[in-house]
Amino acid sequence: MSEACCLCRPNQWNDWRWQFRNRLRTKEQIGAVIKLTPEEEEALSDPKFVVGITPYFASLMDPDDPNCPIRRQAVPLNLEALPSKVTMADPLNEEGLSPVPRLIHRYPDRVVLLATETCHAYCRHCTRRRRVGMVERAVTGEELGRAVKYIAAHPEIRDVLISGGDPLTLANMHLDRILAAVRAVPHVEIIRIGTRAPVTNPYRVTPELVAVLRRYHPLWINVQFNHPKEITEESARACTALVDAGIPVGNQSVLLRGINDSVAVQKKLVQELLKLRVRPYYLYQCDLAEGIDHFRTPVARGIEIIEGLRGHTSGLAVPTFVIDAPGGGGKVPVSPQYVISQSTEKVVLRTYDGKIVEYPEPQD
Repeated sequence: MSEACCLCRPNQWNDWRWQFRNRLRTKEQIGAVIKLTPEEEEALSDPKFVVGITPYFASLMDPDDPNCPIRRQAVPLNLEALPSKVTMADPLNEEGLSPVPRLIHRYPDRVVLLATETCHAYCRHCTRRRRVGMVERAVTGEELGRAVKYIAAHPEIRDVLISGGDPLTLANMHLDRILAAVRAVPHVEIIRIGTRAPVTNPYRVTPELVAVLRRYHPLWINVQFNHPKEITEESARACTALVDAGIPVGNQSVLLRGINDSVAVQKKLVQELLKLRVRPYYLYQCDLAEGIDHFRTPVARGIEIIEGLRGHTSGLAVPTFVIDAPGGGGKVPVSPQYVISQSTEKVVLRTYDGKIVEYPEPQD
């Protein structure tokens, strides 16, 4: 598949469908782009690892640096096969919280609709690796009907997140059908889409796609930029097109060992995102999914990063650091401790730069 070689860009390079069709999947294809290490070669020879990298995303990889942050997110290592006593196939109990196929109802007023198992690029840190990419297929009409029927029968559901896989691997017509079906439920107030397309295949954000999305306001999009290197002219253009269409864009990063687990990297990332009008939303502690234990950092590292951001850059740039509770308990915010002591008379606080101040309580 010589066309997929990122050293020579063919005429179809800017066509998102070409990028999708020509995802790099084999050791030979990926080895034509980067100099593979023995660990990468071993993993790429293992059929149980699902691999797919758009030529665009592959072009961001440093061919000579095994620690390249793009490379570490896209190319498997044999570390993924190591057993662990704490990891699980379904760490968030999504299967147990699924009342009908492709629907997850964890929180009282919102649900997740899994529109597809397919992605533009398969992230090595994926929480849903138990199913994503294993069979590349989209939600059927019957499955969508059952999911929408469940949503319609539960008036407490006001927020539907369309996720996957990546919903933006779907054709506009298919995506339009899903959005129309969800929007037809009267008590659904907002629709959200979770996608990594602006990062892994930014050409997917076409004028035609934007025209479809803006028909279903209020609609929000959450993306996943994990490293400043992912912010390019192409990804910036994709985000700008969405925001200019009135679609708020938030970013949900995953804290990954050796990739973005430092204050310096995270500060640059969130500041660059704000310049694109993309709001840093969550910084996730890495989940306990099987095969990704080597990406996990101590929770203290995430707290340290938030402390290094709070007060040292705009509050708009500071995401909420969360742990998605194992077993399906939902997102738990974890923050640095700024309250030193508290009584009925006063609260003693530590400021971002280490000063101790007192705040008097009301004495009614």
